[in-house]
Amino acid sequence: MNEFEFLKVIAMFIFGTFIGSFLNVVIYRMPRDLSIIYPPSTCPVCKNQIKWYDNIPIVSYLILKGRCRFCNTKISLRYPMVEFITGIMAVFTYLKFDFSVFFIFNFYFVASMIALSFIDLDFKIIPDEINFSGLFMGLVYATYKAYTAYDVYPVFQSLIGALTGAGFLYALALFYLKVRKIEGLGMGDVKLLAFVGSYLGWFGSLFTIFFGSLLALIGTIFFMKGSKESSLSKLEIPFGPFLAIASIVYLFFGDWIYSFYFGG
Repeated sequence: MNEFEFLKVIAMFIFGTFIGSFLNVVIYRMPRDLSIIYPPSTCPVCKNQIKWYDNIPIVSYLILKGRCRFCNTKISLRYPMVEFITGIMAVFTYLKFDFSVFFIFNFYFVASMIALSFIDLDFKIIPDEINFSGLFMGLVYATYKAYTAYDVYPVFQSLIGALTGAGFLYALALFYLKVRKIEGLGMGDVKLLAFVGSYLGWFGSLFTIFFGSLLALIGTIFFMKGSKESSLSKLEIPFGPFLAIASIVYLFFGDWIYSFYFGG
């Protein structure tokens, strides 16, 4: 990697951290039905507006030693963590797709997965605003690929992917409800798979379900160790983050995964 390319990577990381800062606003406000645009960032405790120089991703957290300048309230480590993760993912997305229209669509996908994961961890919900806007973006992305390739197949693959992912997970949710008489999956997860399938196609959506389920099974062990509940059926385990991780894995390594299963 030459010096110019290295500088572009650094720029991508910085860009990603600023997007991560916005994602923190989305994560905090969207599940609380608050506007993600207005008012500007404020301390949730003392309500003082955060100055621009206290809102620089990661750096401001370190300078302020993780506390509000006005009321000295401790700021959650999650804020710089989201910014750092988003910065890293911006770099990975750039390295795979270069700085192009493909980068814009795919980084939107990754950023959405980060936001919905943290929301699901806190509130056990995945907002429709993220799922439906993601589905829309997936269809637009497929239309763009169809236009540039002079082939309608990407749109067909996107639609089939959305229907396959959502349909398969919906069938599982109905089966679990029928057998156990309790809701095992939320409809937010079903809508999430429509979003994922619109980007990754039918095989990508199925891989997301099965690999996400494997990750969830591993994660359940840790949830049970840290929970007072001894019964698995009584635990409320967010499925969205595991699906999000699985979908991002396929986004970056889907060609290799598909070839591993089908050859080529």
